[in-house]
Parts: sequence; C-alpha cells; structure tokens
Amino acid sequence: MWLEILLASVLGFVIYWFISKDKEETLPLEDGWWGPGVRPTAGEDKSIRPFKVETSDEEINDLHQRIDRVRLTPPLEDSRFHYGFNSNYLKKIISYWRNEFDWRKQVEILNKYPHFKTKIEGLDIHFIHVKPPNLPSGQTPKPLLMVHGWPGSFYEFYKIIPLLTDPKNHGLSDEHVFEVICPSIPGYGFSEASSKKGFNSVATARIFYKLMLRLGFQKFYIQGGDWGALICTNMAQLVPSHVKGLHLNMALILRNFYTISLPLGRRFGGLFGYTERDMELIYPFKKIFFSLLRESGYMHIQSTKPDTVGCALNDSPVGLAAYILEKFSTWTNSEFRDLEDGGLERKFSLDDLLTGIMLYWTTGTITSSQRFYKENLGSVNKHETLKVYVPTGFAAFPCELIHFPEKWVKSKYPKLISYSYMPRGGHFAAFEEPELLAQDIRKFVGLQERQ
Repeated sequence: MWLEILLASVLGFVIYWFISKDKEETLPLEDGWWGPGVRPTAGEDKSIRPFKVETSDEEINDLHQRIDRVRLTPPLEDSRFHYGFNSNYLKKIISYWRNEFDWRKQVEILNKYPHFKTKIEGLDIHFIHVKPPNLPSGQTPKPLLMVHGWPGSFYEFYKIIPLLTDPKNHGLSDEHVFEVICPSIPGYGFSEASSKKGFNSVATARIFYKLMLRLGFQKFYIQGGDWGALICTNMAQLVPSHVKGLHLNMALILRNFYTISLPLGRRFGGLFGYTERDMELIYPFKKIFFSLLRESGYMHIQSTKPDTVGCALNDSPVGLAAYILEKFSTWTNSEFRDLEDGGLERKFSLDDLLTGIMLYWTTGTITSSQRFYKENLGSVNKHETLKVYVPTGFAAFPCELIHFPEKWVKSKYPKLISYSYMPRGGHFAAFEEPELLAQDIRKFVGLQERQ
C-alpha cells in the first residue's frame, strides 16, 4: 500500500517535471517534391481545375468478372468475426455488390459536391470544396478543413457536410456556418501518390496548408480522426498562427508520461485525473490491451512491407472488401466480432460501405494508402515530442480503439478548451455519427469564437 503511494508520488513529480520543462516549439515548414523524377526548374502550375468522378462499362464489367471468379474458404464453425471477415456473410456482400449495387448511381452521388484538383509539390491533389448554399446576410462562412484516415476517404464526410454548411435547413442554429474542404490524402483515392520514399504526415500537412492558402484562406479550422488527426496536429505544429482551432476525434499520443500511470490508475485514478467515465473506458486494462493486440496486426504489416499484401488486395476486389470492411466492423464496436455479420449493417448501409471500397478499387490506391503506415511508423519523428499550442477540441467516442482521458489529451494539447464524452460511436465518427460530431465541432467553435 505505502509502496504504491510512494511510486505514485514519484511518478507525479516526474510528470510535473516533464510538463513544466517544455517550450513552445513549432515544426520547420520546409518544402518538398514528391512527383516523378527531378523537380522541374519551371514554376509549378498553381491552377485549380474542376474534376468529375467517372466510370465506364469496361470498369464495371472487369469488376463483375473478378467477382464472378472469387474463391472463398469456408469459415470455422461458430467463428463469427473472431478470425477476421466471416466468408458466409461475405457471400451476401458479394451477391449484393454483383447484382444490386449501382456504381453509376453512386458516382452521381459522389459528384453532388464540387470536386477539384491542383498540383502541389509535384502531386495532383484532389479535394471537394463545399460552400454554404444559404449564407445568412452579413455572415462570413468559417473555413473548415476535414481530413480522413485509413481505410477511409473523403466520402466519409458526405453526411456531415450539410449539417455544417447548411445548418438551418437541418434543424441547427445558423450561428456557425462553415465552408468545408475535404482533400484526399496523397496516395488515397483521386490524389496522386508520391513517387518517392519518405512521404509522411508532416509532408501531407504542409501540402494541405498550401492548399488552404491557394484557396485564399489565411486562417481556418481543421478537423480529423485517424491519420487525419495526426495530419491536422502536424498542421497546427507547422503553422499555428494560421490555425484558428483544431478539433479531433482521435489522438495519437505516442510519448506521454501519463501512460505510465495505467498500472496504478485503477487504484489511484483520482490522483491522475481520471474521471469515473475514464475508468469505465480504460479498465480492465488487460481486456483493452488484448483488444488492441488483436486489432493491430494489419498495422505491423503495413508499417513494414505494405507492397506485398498490396499486390493481393489490388488484384482482388473481394479480398479488398473483406480486408477493409472488417475494420468497419470491429473499429465501430469491438463487440461486433461476436456477431455472424460483424454488425456492419447496424451502423452503415451496404451502398455506403461499397462506395468506400470502390474508391480504393477503381483508383488502384490500396497499396499507396498502406505505405503511409511505413512512412509514419518506420522511424522516430520530431512531432511526437512537440506539444500543440492552438485552441483544441476533442470528442471522445466510447467505442474508439483506445480511450484518451482529458488529462492525456491536455498533456499534448495544452490549449484544450473542449473535451466531450460522446454518448455513442466508434472510430469512423463522421461516417457513423455525423450529427453528434457536427454538434461537437459547433460547440468547440462557439467556445473558441467567444474567447
């Protein structure tokens, strides 16, 4: 008992010392060239070009032929989703995809928002840019950059966009009206992949900052989860004076003395600032630890040799669907692995899920998207040790892969002004719970604007 108290006291002093010695630093902005070959001597074309998603009979016929040739392995009895994607349920998805899914109709839905491309650092960057359709007189929209992660895409934001750009027509106050920009990470979907090694989240953040400047925004809000959370964090570390506020629904806090408190936290949670809700979401730690171990195998593969598995996934649409949709099951709720269908249709429609798959399949970008793990997790990065000194809001969804208590978040983001325990939802917040996420973004912006 007394030894535990002594250890907790020493740990508390170490945490205080670690926090108090930090200085307000930023990342160097630098520059880069990620296109093929040598950087041209001529200046880069800075034009912004309209873009439209398209398809063809050839593309659809090729997909159908590959689906028709699928070979599946029968699942073990009573295995549900514990061994990965259950092939019995996969048969239902294959049948729907082949016989009912209308890709041409989904392309029309994708094109309902304006798409554009522009060259930055040698790469063709794709983004959608949605302006308010009914801006109140005398009001200026707030620019908001929203960044997706893996295995997601810009499409995840389609249901939250109208809540932010046209709130009054969706039952919300028009006090805060946003102009939303959703880019595709280079190597994902319609954004060109890097031709060179080393393209990481910091390079992406710099490119997206340049994109915002090119669109005429000197100051703006940014929001992200998964890789989007890290990219937005890096933007705030690179150009804090340009970021009015940072909103996250996931944090990648890799180096934090608060994590040392986990073994003692269950007994001395109050000492470390854990609330009762934190304790419910963190403990029993053994259960959370083994859940993370189960769900992180893909990460080791993609952060070491992404191209190998990429060869298989880029050649088989069914394999690609199983690989990606399994994440939309267990990352939405870890208990869904106990269900025969992985709980997929409890939160998402098959049309929405398959549209996400098609954005990887038709562009052939699964391999380049996986390389992002190797570029970011294969080395030590300076940004991991730097704090973020811009106003920050955090939405803690209860079924996220790992829960981050407010104390943990504030240790990385000292200007945290809004922290919310969300009533439901998991990893794909904008896709799964657009209303909840929109409300929390608006709450955070309201607090920031009143400061």
